[in-house]
Amino acid sequence: MLSPLQKRFRYHFRGNRQTNVLSKPEWYLAQILMWIGNHTQFLDEKIQPILDKVCSAVNARLEFSRGLMMLVLEKLASDIPCLLYDDNLFCHLVDEVLLFERELHSVHGYPGTFASCMHILSEETCFQRWLTVERKFALQKMDSMLSSEAAWVSQYEDITDVDEMKVPDCAETFMTLLLVITDRYKNLPIASRKLQFLELQKDLVDDFRIRLTQVMKEETRASLGFRYCAILNAVNYISTVLADWADNVFFLQLQQAALEVFAENNTLSKLQLGQLASMESSVFDDMINLLERLKHDMLTRQVDHVFREVKDTAKLYKKERWLSLPSQSEQAVMSLSSSACPLLLILRDRLLQLEQQLCFSLFKIFWQMLVEKLDVYIYQEIILANHFNEGGAAQLQFDMTRNLFPLFSHYCKRPENYFKHVKEACIVLNLNIGSALLLKDVLQSASEQLTATAALNEVGIYKLAQQDVEILLNLRTNWPNTGK
Repeated sequence: MLSPLQKRFRYHFRGNRQTNVLSKPEWYLAQILMWIGNHTQFLDEKIQPILDKVCSAVNARLEFSRGLMMLVLEKLASDIPCLLYDDNLFCHLVDEVLLFERELHSVHGYPGTFASCMHILSEETCFQRWLTVERKFALQKMDSMLSSEAAWVSQYEDITDVDEMKVPDCAETFMTLLLVITDRYKNLPIASRKLQFLELQKDLVDDFRIRLTQVMKEETRASLGFRYCAILNAVNYISTVLADWADNVFFLQLQQAALEVFAENNTLSKLQLGQLASMESSVFDDMINLLERLKHDMLTRQVDHVFREVKDTAKLYKKERWLSLPSQSEQAVMSLSSSACPLLLILRDRLLQLEQQLCFSLFKIFWQMLVEKLDVYIYQEIILANHFNEGGAAQLQFDMTRNLFPLFSHYCKRPENYFKHVKEACIVLNLNIGSALLLKDVLQSASEQLTATAALNEVGIYKLAQQDVEILLNLRTNWPNTGK
């Protein structure tokens, strides 16, 4: 059955025939697939029952496919040396072979244990060329995706549900490129070859990270600008996807293969081997760590920028006359300190701006980092730097609890819990006279730390230390005249 087909194949795809063209490997690959498909029914219905009758273990269809496959391997072995150094022709051949392999296995059930084209592609000379070409074309695609006009725009910016991560086009295209590379090499029969491709992918991630860093450095003057935020979203997206891939079965198998290679070559310490073996670390850990560091640096720069603006607008608020403000009973209704308005306005505007430009997870880190700095700044630079009469303490509490904290209520249920220093300082400054005197006495006379802590907890103080509370009590000016 195979003999006439072998004759026809060699007639059409050898020598000077018009059908034997180096640039058209799809012609002979399609011919083989067609022959396998055309003979399937006949082999299954007519030939297989004959073999089954004599208790033969031979599968007619697979043996027939294997016989035709030998023609393909023979043809590839003779063609590949002729096009090794023509990148376009070689790349086209690899593409067609991979499509052929996919159809052969998925449609015709060709076993992975039989000889296949992947064995030819795994041979040293051919494989190194494939790796080189793959790198070359990947770098070209990276150049074009980063220079594209739409590089920093999200494809899904108008679809809120899809655009949760606000991924710029270049980052999505890059990860798709990596996914395609994985798809191309995942069926290679030799683990060490797969690991070489994995190294290529890691190199590409590193190259892309460096390119993002270069673009970011050009944008550092505008750290709240659209492009800077897009770069930050890109870094976050790539890191998140790599962390997901680390749990993928294919990459876990590669991790196991890498473990065996490292153990043989003694290239890792026992600790690193142990971490790989116990799955504590993954094949992408180095890349993820570098991306996370870049993400943290970029977020810190944004937080510092906004914090500087807040400090500039807080200068008047710091100089407020906290010592001589009218008490609550002297005012018809309490209102926000006018000197606090610029501070709250800049905060509100920056929060809205970055909420729109950063993805949810990044924005959450941003506002929490900012609040941490704000809390300490207001506590140290405004509260500890002033003295407060009853009206001043009430005004500070009103500004904080009714105006500053609610700015963050859109992002969390209890924003005051992120301003622990400020919240507790307001409690101490606004204790009624009797409670304040009692607390002062307890703190001064408490021989044991437990007694002092219990007294502080009773009035709602958990974060501030005893010494801090004593300092705050001394900032109050509304003590009764005891004649001392």
